[in-house]
Amino acid sequence: MIPLLLPLFSCNSAPPAPQLRFDAAEAAYLDKPGKTAVRGQAFLPDKTGKVDVRYAAGETVRLIPDTSYARARLDYYFHGAKFAPAASIQQNDPDPAYVAHTRTAKAGPTGRFIFENVPPGRYYVSTQVIWKAENAFRSEGGLIYEEVTVTGAEEKPVEVIVSGK
Repeated sequence: MIPLLLPLFSCNSAPPAPQLRFDAAEAAYLDKPGKTAVRGQAFLPDKTGKVDVRYAAGETVRLIPDTSYARARLDYYFHGAKFAPAASIQQNDPDPAYVAHTRTAKAGPTGRFIFENVPPGRYYVSTQVIWKAENAFRSEGGLIYEEVTVTGAEEKPVEVIVSGK
């Protein structure tokens, strides 16, 4: 499960969760008809030296409309970056209406995913890539996201690489 910009672990020293309320009207464009595909690949470099990258194989990938609530959650988890280490992820349950206004896809063995019939708008694509190295005490990897814009005029799928960079 990813944090939807979702929670994975909890910590007693967690910063306060965003107090902003989700406004479904801001995300309503996701419910409109669309014809564009958003496809990509999600992975992180593996700094243990055993393999070059770790893929988001089997993970849920989320397509999240750009709303003030989504931006507040991104700030909460990522602090201005596009990667949040597994060890720093704080528990924070999202508004159920926010969850209802996202789309999900399952990443394949090489972290590839696709969202079909995406309407025009600005989105965040988010997932997690977390693993435990051999004989390691703590998990490696973390949450990652990327931004993508769909204009509706695309004749080919919009490609996105989600790698935390």
